[in-house]
Amino acid sequence: MGPVIAEVSIHAPRERVYEAIADLANRPAFCDHFLEEFHLQRLESTGLGSAARFHVPARRFPIWMETVISELDPPHRIVESGRGSRADRMPVGTAWELVEGPAATTNVTLTFWADADNAVDAAKGKLGVDRWYRRQWKKALERLRDKLEQGEPLEPVRVAGASRI
Repeated sequence: MGPVIAEVSIHAPRERVYEAIADLANRPAFCDHFLEEFHLQRLESTGLGSAARFHVPARRFPIWMETVISELDPPHRIVESGRGSRADRMPVGTAWELVEGPAATTNVTLTFWADADNAVDAAKGKLGVDRWYRRQWKKALERLRDKLEQGEPLEPVRVAGASRI
């Protein structure tokens, strides 16, 4: 499947946009319309190795996924790798690229892909799931833009019962 590409221009400094995206705890604040049961997998939600697991209820292709931040190039690029589908058999990835635009804007390009090596996953992937993911990621980027431009705080998710001391 993919790659699926979504783009948006955000009127906010690139460093601020980068901080919002690089913290996995902020994801539900703008992706909760298509990510369910979002759980952080370690106390620190930023930095290399930060991970989260969630359910994606895509029509005809609902799956569980895990994402791990595998590359950081502040404030330009974030790459996440992970696995999804039954028994985590399908590699997935997400790349976020942030480019400074004119008049203090930041152009964000998101690329999402999944390598469906299994015949069942590949067949399900041909049922229009690319279009579904493209719509969802575009909406997520628009929600992120609206929140950052209006100065709304992103409500982070935290690990339950964990002491941050």
